[in-house]
Amino acid sequence: MLKITRMTSELSRQNAVREAAASGIPSALADLGGLVRIPSVAFPGFDAAPVQRSAEAVADLVRGLDLFESVEIKRSAIPGTDEIGQPAVLATRAARNGRPTILLYAHHDVQPVGDESLWESAPFEPTVRGGRMYGRGAADDKAGVMAHVAALRALKEAVGSDFDLGVVLFFEGEEEAGSRSFAQFLADNAEALRADVIVVADSGNWDARTPALTVSLRGNTRFTMTVRTLDHASHSGMFGGAVPDAMLATVKLLSTLWDEDGAVAVDGLHERDADTPEYSEETLRDEAGLPAGVSPIGRGTILSRIWNKPSITVTGIDAPSVANASNTLSPEVTVVISARVAPGQEARDAYAAVEAHLRAHAPFGAQLSFRDQDYGNPFLVDTSGWAVEAARDALHEGYGVEAVDMGVGGSIPFIADLVEQFPAAQILVTGVEDPHARAHSPNESLHLDTFRNAVLSEALLLERLDARE
Repeated sequence: MLKITRMTSELSRQNAVREAAASGIPSALADLGGLVRIPSVAFPGFDAAPVQRSAEAVADLVRGLDLFESVEIKRSAIPGTDEIGQPAVLATRAARNGRPTILLYAHHDVQPVGDESLWESAPFEPTVRGGRMYGRGAADDKAGVMAHVAALRALKEAVGSDFDLGVVLFFEGEEEAGSRSFAQFLADNAEALRADVIVVADSGNWDARTPALTVSLRGNTRFTMTVRTLDHASHSGMFGGAVPDAMLATVKLLSTLWDEDGAVAVDGLHERDADTPEYSEETLRDEAGLPAGVSPIGRGTILSRIWNKPSITVTGIDAPSVANASNTLSPEVTVVISARVAPGQEARDAYAAVEAHLRAHAPFGAQLSFRDQDYGNPFLVDTSGWAVEAARDALHEGYGVEAVDMGVGGSIPFIADLVEQFPAAQILVTGVEDPHARAHSPNESLHLDTFRNAVLSEALLLERLDARE
């Protein structure tokens, strides 16, 4: 009889969580719209005031929960500089009666808009159409912030505020700008951030209906390279054909980074040998916007190319613009190169391999210089812990579809810092994005049904952890 009574009580709590999560979605989306209206770009050169305003708005939402013993806006120093990092929101609630503590992470800063003419609606004016909310940060990652807040609202409404689960909220303010103060922030606030389970809501799902746990992430190394061939600009008619200009040298040098199939051709960059699920070229074309007539690159299964192999992308170039083109041999060209690193290889080792390759292949004796190196290590999840199973069960119930384990070709470099600072914590990487979210791109959007399911799933996970003995 005691067992039946306990099961009935658990079902009653879970049903209450379901009802509370569903009823709270309209207010959660309204609050998300308010956050999207704040242009919180943390990149150097952008106004820092909106990032502070965003942190204050997030802190007000957290204080409104009336669940935490402490809610603060905090900053930490950026190591090796005289700068201070962007504002983060940190809230803490101590566990009681032997319950675990869960740390919920998301970030409130966003990517720059880019070419605003490519947006179908104003990037900082949330707009709902076709079952999606459009706006910069609507998916990445202010929806992650609101998923955490909405799940806690649902838990409180369902079971009251006197629950035993320990909860820490950490809403970062500079993830898109490289998390330069992240490691120092962890060190400065280690005791407040310590948790048994860490949920990083900054990834995606298999599709709009199918939830996923991200179990592998590629790392990243990013750097700036300048190619110089002349002491000064010269007339292309007078000396062209005999004197190598920097653009010629740069094009020839960059082309050595890939083979004829578009696969990376740099010795010393590793690949991970792991099976991948079925994923068709048709799906790739749909999700990536790859038009007919343009072929995919690389070799092996499509997902192995994205999840388990390195990639190299030239993400920026400084050279004479089309508007300023003249009959001149350019003395130097500067490029930004981003290399994704396969799980299992250190980012610094990958950078060393790419730099060595570029120096070895510099044509015509071109002079190369390197600066602004950034490193983020890959991540592989230990899927053997109890928290992973609890998360899978909650995702299954929240979405009504079995969760899948998936890799992601992108990088979340700070997770390596979390692993180093909190080696005993179980880390779960989840998210509210679907493959059509277009994070970092024009017309970024949040699929509203995915958001609803994500909130319910997290609320159910919180209830389960609160009941864990």
